Amino acid sequence: MKTLVAYFSAGGVTKNTAQIIAKELSAQTFEITPKIPYTREDLNWRDKASRSTIEMTDKSTRPEIVNAKVDLTDIDRVFIGFPMWWYIAPTIVNTFLEANDFAGKEIVLFATSGGSGFGKTVDFIKNSVSPTTVITEGRVFAGSTDEAEIIAFAAQYKQ
Repeated sequence: MKTLVAYFSAGGVTKNTAQIIAKELSAQTFEITPKIPYTREDLNWRDKASRSTIEMTDKSTRPEIVNAKVDLTDIDRVFIGFPMWWYIAPTIVNTFLEANDFAGKEIVLFATSGGSGFGKTVDFIKNSVSPTTVITEGRVFAGSTDEAEIIAFAAQYKQ
């Protein structure tokens, strides 16, 4: 089974987790890169006027990304990683999902968080993919998660 690990990382924690998963699965990586990078101020969830708060308040927001399209022709499974924002995936993940055709693919979610779980993430993103896409809640990792735990998670998906 050919696998891709796609991820959005605001501060580097999710990127590190994605790289560990990709290495364990001998998978390629794809970084979901915002066209306008997020600043520290943009990510201040306590500020009601911050970019991230505005995006997450209006769930229809679709931040632009660089190189939105990825070739999924030979890919069977896509791991998608992101930091948890307001108990769901950031809307930039929906931008990525809606720019690509995931029909018949399996998506395995993984996230990084200071303490929240997946919440309603699957419900929120399933409308951004084909009804034939299988979405699996993988795992939410704390920023301090030991590398061995991440490897053990990825190893479950080895063929």
